[in-house]
Amino acid sequence: MLSTRSGYGIVISRLPVIQSGLCAIMRDNFPEYESGCYQYIEELTLMQLRRATLVLVDLFGGSPEPHAICEQYYSLMTQYTDIRWVFLVSPALYPLAVEYLMRPQSSLLSDAEPVAEVIRVIREKSDGYISSSLVVPRSSAIEPGYFRSVSLTISERQVLRLLAKGWGINQIATMLHKSNKTVSAQKNSAIRRLSLRGNADMYAWINSAEGMRELNLHTVYGEHAEWKNMPQRDISLS
Repeated sequence: MLSTRSGYGIVISRLPVIQSGLCAIMRDNFPEYESGCYQYIEELTLMQLRRATLVLVDLFGGSPEPHAICEQYYSLMTQYTDIRWVFLVSPALYPLAVEYLMRPQSSLLSDAEPVAEVIRVIREKSDGYISSSLVVPRSSAIEPGYFRSVSLTISERQVLRLLAKGWGINQIATMLHKSNKTVSAQKNSAIRRLSLRGNADMYAWINSAEGMRELNLHTVYGEHAEWKNMPQRDISLS
């Protein structure tokens, strides 16, 4: 008998109770998906990633190495662009998640999101979506040390990093639930703070060694010579 399932979904959560709940969401609401449940990203095989059409991730905020985890997911997202990624994000990890994980094929939800909202985002394929519960300012929730330099504000860093990924002002404004005017003002503020003369200087700085260090681009993209080849390369998960 031929299978009626049309997709392969992956659930990742290091917390067994959360993993069980997310797997139940997939099983009970999306029978068209064959699903696999895992605790860690390192458990995945290349074959599973090539088959996957959806990855649902509980981005656990208590991780001792949040930068490294986000970099791992970012690297996978640049290689497996046909996968839809849905991340459940803690408030403390939200700024980092916007920097690394906000792409056209991804969605960011709060880790306290109602089950119905998780189901809706998966069912409606709400790619490029950020939950309003994450956008509400939570200044006390941002943990120290998530940003390695203080020369730029969090908002300025978010805007420049998204510009570095190729996003336009309109797209960034939509993602961050801000006006175009606000995003442009944050970009211009960053230009002034860095003592640059305009957009051309800004993009030159972004692609410089200093800019890549400031925005952590060098740890995500690799060396310049590798940039064009990275989407075609397989990441080692062994």
